[in-house]
Amino acid sequence: MRMGEFSRRTGVSQRLLRYYEEQGLLRPARRPSGYREYEEADVVTVRGIRMLLAAGLNTAVIAELLPCMVDEGRILEPACSSMLPDLHRERARIDEAAASLLAARDRLDALIELTAESGMTDEEACAAVGRGAQR
Repeated sequence: MRMGEFSRRTGVSQRLLRYYEEQGLLRPARRPSGYREYEEADVVTVRGIRMLLAAGLNTAVIAELLPCMVDEGRILEPACSSMLPDLHRERARIDEAAASLLAARDRLDALIELTAESGMTDEEACAAVGRGAQR
C-alpha cells in the first residue's frame, strides 16, 4: 500500500512515517517511481513503535529493540530476554525523570504555600519587588 493509505491505516502522519524511516524503524520497499510501498506487517511495526514511544522510549532505543520483537497477532511482543538490560535501563531513566518532576512539583507547592501565607496584597508585593530591583 502507498503512504497515504498506510498513514490512514496506522493513524500516523506521513511526516512521522518519513521520520520513522529516517531513524531506521521502518524500511518500506520502493517502487521504480520512488514511491514507498508498505506491507501489512509494517502496520504491526508502527503499532509497536507507537507502543514503545508511549512507554517512554526514544527512537534510538526503539531501533535497538525492534529486531527483538515479533508479531504475535495484535501487537509486537518481546522475543528475547537480551532486551531486559535495555528495558531496565530505560525504566530507571523514567524513574529518575519522574522523581525530578515530583521534586519540582514539591518546590512549586512550597512557593504557592509561602505566597498564600505572606498576606501581602499585590500592590505591596509588587512594590517590594520593585525596591529589590533598584538596589
